[in-house]
Amino acid sequence: MATIFTKIINGEIPCHKIAEDDNYLAFLDIMPLADGHTLVIPKKEVDYIFDLDDELLAGLILFAKKLAPAIAQACPCKRVGVSVIGLEVPHTHVHLIPLNSMNDINFTREKLKPTQEELAATAARIISFLK
Repeated sequence: MATIFTKIINGEIPCHKIAEDDNYLAFLDIMPLADGHTLVIPKKEVDYIFDLDDELLAGLILFAKKLAPAIAQACPCKRVGVSVIGLEVPHTHVHLIPLNSMNDINFTREKLKPTQEELAATAARIISFLK
């Protein structure tokens, strides 16, 4: 059965898309830790990040690297943090999270609950800074 991320890739579930190419997709987390919290995924459905072949793994990180400066400009922060947990959805994904403190990347704290309009505005801001 396809994961929720594969359903997003296939357009069966909507998302607030930040960037996409033939191999990767980046979109906003709908229950973010911080404004601008972005998920970056390979389009190939692979559960565990270290099961990706070397080329796909390297490409995933390079794709994420292109997004981080735009996230930082759109959502001012000290740094864009990177986290890979991989327990919530069995499809490799990288979290890019605007950080101002160590607690900003604590996945046990309460998540934000932005509206669809707020998510759309955040996505538009990030996209406006992509080069």
